[in-house]
Amino acid sequence: MKATMMARAVRLALGMGAVAGLLAPAVAQDAQGAPAAPAAAPLPRVEITGSAIKRIEAETALPVQVITRDEIDKVGVTTASEILARLSANLNGLTDAGSISDGKDQRGFNSANLRGIGTSSTLVLLNGRRMANFASPGDDTGVDLNNIPAAAIARVEVLLDGASALYGTDAIGGVINFITRKDFQGVELNAYGLKTREGGAGKRTASLTAGHGDLARDGYNIFAVADFQRTDALSTLQRGFINDLHITERLPHLLSGVTAPANVRLSGDQLDYLNNHGYTLNGKPLSGRVFNPSVPTCNGPANVYLPAGIGGVDGCTYNYMRDTELYPRTEKANLLSRGVLQLNPDNQLYAEVALSRARSWYAASAARITGVYVDYTRVPGLAGYDLGSEEAGGDPTVQLRMRIPEAGKRTSEVVSESQRYVVGLSGSRNGWDYDIGLNHSVNVVRDRDTHGYLLYDKLVAGIEDGLINPFGPSTQAGLDLINSIQVNQEVRHARGTMDSLDWKVSHAVGALAGGDAMLALGGELRREKTDYNPSALLMSDNINNDDWSDGATATSYARNIKAVYGELLLPLTKQWEAQLSARYDHYQVVGGAASPKIGLSYMPSNTMLFRASAGRGFRAPSMTDLYRPTQESATATLPDPVYCATVDNDYAACADAWITHRHSNPNLKPERSRQFSVGVVLQPSKQVMLSLDYWNIKRTDLIAEIGDDVLLANPVKYANLIHRDEDQLIEYIDLYKENRGAQKAAGLDLTIDFRGVQTWAGRFGGRLSGTYVTDSKLQTEHDSPYVSNLGRFVTEGVVQRWRHTISFDWDRGPWAATLSNTYSSGYEDQNSAVDTNSGTVVAPNRVKAYSLWDLSGSWQASKALKLRAGIQNLFDTAPPFSNQAFYFISGYDPTYTDVRGRRLYASVNYAFK
Repeated sequence: MKATMMARAVRLALGMGAVAGLLAPAVAQDAQGAPAAPAAAPLPRVEITGSAIKRIEAETALPVQVITRDEIDKVGVTTASEILARLSANLNGLTDAGSISDGKDQRGFNSANLRGIGTSSTLVLLNGRRMANFASPGDDTGVDLNNIPAAAIARVEVLLDGASALYGTDAIGGVINFITRKDFQGVELNAYGLKTREGGAGKRTASLTAGHGDLARDGYNIFAVADFQRTDALSTLQRGFINDLHITERLPHLLSGVTAPANVRLSGDQLDYLNNHGYTLNGKPLSGRVFNPSVPTCNGPANVYLPAGIGGVDGCTYNYMRDTELYPRTEKANLLSRGVLQLNPDNQLYAEVALSRARSWYAASAARITGVYVDYTRVPGLAGYDLGSEEAGGDPTVQLRMRIPEAGKRTSEVVSESQRYVVGLSGSRNGWDYDIGLNHSVNVVRDRDTHGYLLYDKLVAGIEDGLINPFGPSTQAGLDLINSIQVNQEVRHARGTMDSLDWKVSHAVGALAGGDAMLALGGELRREKTDYNPSALLMSDNINNDDWSDGATATSYARNIKAVYGELLLPLTKQWEAQLSARYDHYQVVGGAASPKIGLSYMPSNTMLFRASAGRGFRAPSMTDLYRPTQESATATLPDPVYCATVDNDYAACADAWITHRHSNPNLKPERSRQFSVGVVLQPSKQVMLSLDYWNIKRTDLIAEIGDDVLLANPVKYANLIHRDEDQLIEYIDLYKENRGAQKAAGLDLTIDFRGVQTWAGRFGGRLSGTYVTDSKLQTEHDSPYVSNLGRFVTEGVVQRWRHTISFDWDRGPWAATLSNTYSSGYEDQNSAVDTNSGTVVAPNRVKAYSLWDLSGSWQASKALKLRAGIQNLFDTAPPFSNQAFYFISGYDPTYTDVRGRRLYASVNYAFK
């Protein structure tokens, strides 16, 4: 499998190179008859992501991929998250679809994740500077991509190498620099609409760009870009592929035994009593303690009779994949404004304002409640029996496992707002290039329970008093009670701020054989602060299905960071160039970290470049890692070996989703990393450029919790973390953030740019960008073996061995078209979930490869007007089946798949200049 996939990539590279080599001479011959071009103006020096020194734009010792505005427009994407979803080196980031859950951990957060080594190890910049991280506390730390003004993006530069030596923390996996327009004159209007084939998830966007002033003539420029987007929700009932996954047959253990009508749980004595007195259900005696009087109808479509399901032979099973949303309704607005004042020919004063708001509505399945007891006479069919008798145990109450569809789906509104203000001065003086800036950045996250969340005490009282009917429609009085106890308030409020002063200067420091040696020096002073304020109602733990951990409180913390760095660019000869850099950061409380790096490039000819780099990096623990309030959660359904040993390893009895208490740790140290890369860039013709880079990363002192599967597989080693009652049954498990173990990742990045050949039929071009991963594995303890997640779903996700994006372009006059493909290879599924009803492990599965094709076309109707239309997911490919049990969504992996199906879009752009 490995050899086959890599061979395909190599054959494709050689094939495209060969075609280009054949076509290029013909193009060169056409050019020979053309008149001589006037002498070219000196090439401008620009700053490239990964270096603080301005230089002529070209390939460097560090691998940087560039996504242009034209490429973004061709594929019809409108958000930063959608742009990065097409980047082969980016995987397992947080997305809108992946955020669908009934939990509360960082919903609404869209993130990047280069190399799949963690969102917290990918640094996201806007115009070369930091933004405030997503404020809501959780396991991941990073910039919310919703806060990136996508309509203003001119290009995206992706540094696929560790960059702590220049940027400091978070840059272990690489850097993604969103670069916006720097100036604009005129007015530009853009409107975009998208419609899916089966309905739901439609999108409408509109943007307005306006600017005035010519820097060269007027000495100033000011412009603004406003962007508004609205996306519709998508329900499971709107997608046919959900039925095709056959979740009820393949994954019955991942469904729920909490149903409407309610499942009833009897005591052992009550069960014996009913069977001894001739009670039957569906014509048969009860076979277990859980039953549902509505069997076998069960009141579909979400509540089903599934004898092999978690509800059992006598109960109903709730298929929440027929009663939830796959994609949230969202409203997003962004504004970017920038002004530049030319003080003199060499110096500029600039200011930048970026404002954004992303509002998302997450609707999970209907409200649920367990542990409520009612008198047995409330259960249909039991009134003629005497469950209060001594023969039945003397307790007339039975336990209910019920949902409350009359309360509606559990719906939350999550708002992520961002403000970023930058003012700076840049230019040249006495041969020194300089840039100094002040940056104030804020992210505020508001989480509001809006519907389906009820006051717990009044809900229980309403059920026990008979106002709310667990087995059918409630009376009007019951409905009135449900409506009166709906929670509609902001329950979580998080605010994160970042204030920084940064500066850098560069200057020639001597002449070498290849040109001037350049030195850059820089520094940064930064203050970070986070505030997390849950509501009093939430902390009272009286919201049904929105739990609060005992002892957790509001938090407020701040820290100061100081950093200095230097870079030396040494053109040793016309062919050899070295880049040396180092940075020292000091974090209040955490301490200091030094990050050196060396890069080397060799260009034996204008068509060939060899490059290599090596360095060290670090990631400081986030304030969430250090100070997050204790959170209550649950493991996947896993067996407890201690209890299993007492019941003959019957998983039906000894496997469960165990309660966990997740703790931060104020004594964490920084993670450390070392990485290196080796690559080659070839340009066999003017039309073709190929690059191949090998990269290798190792992280140590990994900040992580012990995986719940690892912990329960070693109950003796971790006995101090597993809390048991007097019967040795698990009460809860403690999970602590600690510096533990290591992580390794390595692979190859392949890019092929075919820049176009002019023929009688038009101009043709193409681009391939692919990542082939050779190693990806984790070590959970310093003395434990590594566990590979390469091509294999482990604990939280998978790293696919091969991912690529490929596009084929054509244009002729005012017409243009693009056919593109994104591909992710198949992998071994999680294959570890336990069916607690049957006591078996899920059937092994291999997830199929996932390939999507898109087609778009455009017409430049006039100099001012451009029309574009396209089809995304041309062949209406559904997500492949997966038995993963980590995410709330079942049947597929929501982190890299797209549930929207085939969709049509069209856009119009009109510019007044």
